[in-house]
Amino acid sequence: MVGSGALLRQCPLLLPQNREGTAYEGFVTAQGRDFHIRVLLPMDLQLKNARIECSWHLKKILHGYRHILKQRLQSCPDLASFMVELKTILEIALKNTQDLHIPRPPEYYSCLVRDLEILGWNKVAYVDTGLTTIKLKAEDSCGRQHLITLKLNAKYPTEPPDCLVDFPVQFAISWMPQNSLTDIYDQFLAALESLKEFWDAMDEIDGKTWVLEPENPTRSATTRRIAIGSNVSVNIEVDPRHPDMLPECYFLGADHAVNPLRIKLNNNMHLWDPEISLLQNLKDLLEIDFPSRAVLEKSDFAKDCGICYAYRLDGTTPDQVCDDPRCRQPFHQACLYEWLQGLPSSRQSFHVIFGECPYCNKVRKSNENE
Repeated sequence: MVGSGALLRQCPLLLPQNREGTAYEGFVTAQGRDFHIRVLLPMDLQLKNARIECSWHLKKILHGYRHILKQRLQSCPDLASFMVELKTILEIALKNTQDLHIPRPPEYYSCLVRDLEILGWNKVAYVDTGLTTIKLKAEDSCGRQHLITLKLNAKYPTEPPDCLVDFPVQFAISWMPQNSLTDIYDQFLAALESLKEFWDAMDEIDGKTWVLEPENPTRSATTRRIAIGSNVSVNIEVDPRHPDMLPECYFLGADHAVNPLRIKLNNNMHLWDPEISLLQNLKDLLEIDFPSRAVLEKSDFAKDCGICYAYRLDGTTPDQVCDDPRCRQPFHQACLYEWLQGLPSSRQSFHVIFGECPYCNKVRKSNENE
């Protein structure tokens, strides 16, 4: 169970329900209240494909935050990190729910309308009827569109609004009672510029390569799975604070195809040049050209699983490939593990199971927690 110690510290009332660590049930605590929750993970433990089940009361409280929770599932590295994010969002949601029942003085509305007029209504994307939720829009220096959602409590401007953004890093504002929405907006713009190089790097990858995962990346997504060839890809994890550094790289594909790439990466690490783009660095280190979007289609790389005959299964794509160069059949990790489990001739060592490929009968292995 990955990160079980950290999870126990963050949510001592959320307990594993099976040995594999794919099901957790219990309570999440916020503002001294316990809310029943159940988390179901796929066999590969990928958070982006997790299912969250909760009580009707908790579901009602988090109703307006579903898109934010979905983003956090995409970007959090493990369940413990996501539960920290969930508790933070739940604290904000509870606070805003309570604030709805607090009558707001006339000064609240006059101050807010004045701040909006000073900021400029052209920067406002949305305002709810109660003037408690405001979405502001901004364009960074490269023309990318961004939104910041402000949840205001009844004590505004004495207390700052809660700010929700689609960032790969935490966004915390500096606030004094004499500040206004313009101060938040200025800090938002400054944060956008601080992430410019990260988004430039990710946009170049999205525009010039075939990205297999995520299918529709958010601005907070720090990973990309890039097609290299048929049934061969590399998954990169980029540090948003240091996008000019070598990212974490994980190759997916048959051993005969990915081993030479691993060797090239290790041998050429010293060639990494922070003065050139991340994509060009990857090309230089791996000594390859990524397949062009102008020449090839995504279907040339997005091969269906040889067991379930689908490309996407519960949000996952095939990431296991038979090692035999004459076979190279791709599979979903969960499908392959289930197939090997069902073979009388398969043998298991801890979490790794060994058995025959359903196409060429070559012995291969699958890890249930890959």
